[in-house]
Amino acid sequence: MQLEVNEKVPEIKTKAYFPEEKEMKDFSLDDYKGKWVILTFYPGDFTFVCATDVEALTKKYDDFIKNNAYVFGISTDSIFSHKVWSETSPRASKSKIPLIDDFTKKITEEYGFLNRESGAARRGLVIIDPEQRLQYFAIYNDGLGKDVDHIFSSFMGLKFMQDNPTPAGHACVIPANWKPGDKPLDIDINKDAGKL
Repeated sequence: MQLEVNEKVPEIKTKAYFPEEKEMKDFSLDDYKGKWVILTFYPGDFTFVCATDVEALTKKYDDFIKNNAYVFGISTDSIFSHKVWSETSPRASKSKIPLIDDFTKKITEEYGFLNRESGAARRGLVIIDPEQRLQYFAIYNDGLGKDVDHIFSSFMGLKFMQDNPTPAGHACVIPANWKPGDKPLDIDINKDAGKL
């Protein structure tokens, strides 16, 4: 199954380990309606590249929160594995990112990240808007860590477009290599066709 951009995402109800509070809690995606949600999928706890993803996202965590975005990690590990990994890994132990239990593999499968050969989640990421619609979907080679600056810029570009609706006949376009603070392109659909 492959989700499509602008499609409403499946609900998630499970448990998650919240490392800042050192607590296992119930998790529902519905609790984050009205907020942006970034779900970072990864193959497994106690693996090498996954720890670097969590570390890199943690460095940007406060920037995401300041912009009304919440970051969660998901693998097909249990909440107990998440807890121990968060307590013992040199990189994951510094993380602020809550880790969602998907031991049944239901979430990973519904979101299109289940690797049927290994049974683990593929490395990837989705960005969900405040109306719980998919706005970004990426799957990576399992050996390739995530470019968090790119992810943050993509999120901020999507947020800018949502926060700044364009008048009829215009389109707000975020160009390649755009960074937060750069101006987007305000396109007059009739007058600017063929000029870029």
